Amino acid sequence: MSEPIRILFTIPNFITAGSGQVMLNIVKRLDRKRFAPAVCVSRKGGGLDREVEELGIPFIEAPFTVPARPYLTLPFRAWRASRAFRPYSFELWHSFHYADDYTEPIVARLSGAKKWVYTKKAMGWGSRGWLLRSYLASRIVADNTEMPRLMFNRRGLRKRLRLIPHGIPTDQYLTKESLLRIRTKLGIPVHQFVIGCVAHLVPVKGHPTLLRAIARVPSVQLLIAGRPADHEYVEGLKRTIEELGIEDRVQFLGGVDDVSSLLAELDAVVLPTRPPGEGCPVALLEAMSCSKACIATDLPGARDMIEEGISGLLVPPEDVRALADAIVRLSSSPGLRSSLGAAARKRIEEKFSIEREVENHERLYDEIFGSGKRNGVPALGVEISSESLR
Repeated sequence: MSEPIRILFTIPNFITAGSGQVMLNIVKRLDRKRFAPAVCVSRKGGGLDREVEELGIPFIEAPFTVPARPYLTLPFRAWRASRAFRPYSFELWHSFHYADDYTEPIVARLSGAKKWVYTKKAMGWGSRGWLLRSYLASRIVADNTEMPRLMFNRRGLRKRLRLIPHGIPTDQYLTKESLLRIRTKLGIPVHQFVIGCVAHLVPVKGHPTLLRAIARVPSVQLLIAGRPADHEYVEGLKRTIEELGIEDRVQFLGGVDDVSSLLAELDAVVLPTRPPGEGCPVALLEAMSCSKACIATDLPGARDMIEEGISGLLVPPEDVRALADAIVRLSSSPGLRSSLGAAARKRIEEKFSIEREVENHERLYDEIFGSGKRNGVPALGVEISSESLR
């Protein structure tokens, strides 16, 4: 049997990178007979560091990118950075870096890696850096079905693209009794309708629209869970709450690690993302997996997950009235919440499980390296189609 393919997964850190858990979910579950994963961060100190260390795989702290300028010295600086990785003889790099950096594939190739792949996680696009990063990639993993048309519909990129939506461990996200007792601690009556928003406190998440919608629905309590990643933005939210006079109905919970317990205390979940949308919002996957009725903005990412009126509700972006109407609709109909939640759980199990995501990544790696030669598994040579989500 051939030796496992040595793969290095890169991400800036597990401190601020929200996609760290997404990457780690894949790393944990790869077939170790076929793949030998390692992880590199530019800076250790994140909450998931220990989980990586417990896997017993190489965990490297080293810069895997370099400043692009000055261009004249870029090859030398990339070569110098690559020295940290050469002893490992990585065959493939898979980057989960969020930026439009194009020096990483240069560092990877100089280290001896044969192939370099990156996952496109957000809807930002348009810079020269993104194009260079894409043309230097052996394959590109897209998070949703609209990325191919919006970003990669050009010569030289179409054939490199593969659609692999995120997945989650559905067994870890089930409706259960909450251990947090948030309602009790906050004095929220059992019968009161409580809606939640689980998202980092950054502008793209669209919290102001949600606050204005809540102001139109007097009977609803809102719980906002998320780390304050943008201080100025958070202060603006607090001012909006005061201006709207809804201080008694909105609570900031900060970062919540036990998301399943939080979701168990909610009657519904809202993700009011602003344009251009999100790649594949994990918070929505988690809520749907917990059988929660969800309202999301009708934008890329959410459109792949929610079938309007069947497994959730979609509303136009930044439309306060439409969002308020959707909240009223859910608050007034327990039956609708139940049916949407059940359909949401089924959709996640069928289309967005972690097992499905890992299998698709393994197929991608097999395809890249011609599995028929490496592992006795037929190479695919075909795109992972958007039809798989329909």
